[in-house]
Amino acid sequence: MTTTAQTITARQLFEMPGHERFELVQGELVPRSPPRFDHGCIVAEVTAALREFVRSRGLGLVVVEVGFCVAHDPDTVRSPDIAFVRAERVPAGGTRAFFQGAPDLAVEVVAPWDRASEVISKAQGWLRAGCLTVWVIDPETRTVTVYSPGPQTLFLSAKDTLACEELLPGFRLAVSRVFDR
Repeated sequence: MTTTAQTITARQLFEMPGHERFELVQGELVPRSPPRFDHGCIVAEVTAALREFVRSRGLGLVVVEVGFCVAHDPDTVRSPDIAFVRAERVPAGGTRAFFQGAPDLAVEVVAPWDRASEVISKAQGWLRAGCLTVWVIDPETRTVTVYSPGPQTLFLSAKDTLACEELLPGFRLAVSRVFDR
């Protein structure tokens, strides 16, 4: 006798109390642990820089820990630490549910318990879902890895500057600043 796990939909996840503690991957609930203090500091620093840049130029919206429904039947809802959505993709009047589709830019901050293979898989999943750029920030190595649909992956260290010309022309953030408190 074969048993299969019951899958749930993005709508069912959204209606669950405490849904923010989960992601949904092909209909299966994936628990998320609360981030650590250092993680929050990095998210705040990058969010502040992105938000100021994006808002001052009317480029779109920068959001934190928002659910993006990136696949259906079975549903997948992922939540990057930070996301940018271009203005022309922001629904008029907003949305009460999960955003439909991938963000244009997803930013993931690596947690101490994350496995490298899981982080790479998640970045690749964002790209397959239509995300144009993914930044993976690693607090332990103090590096940022930039993934894009092309074959080149960029590895940035504290001496480098983070940029995203195709989405955010003129945006610059010193990688060292990402880790400063």
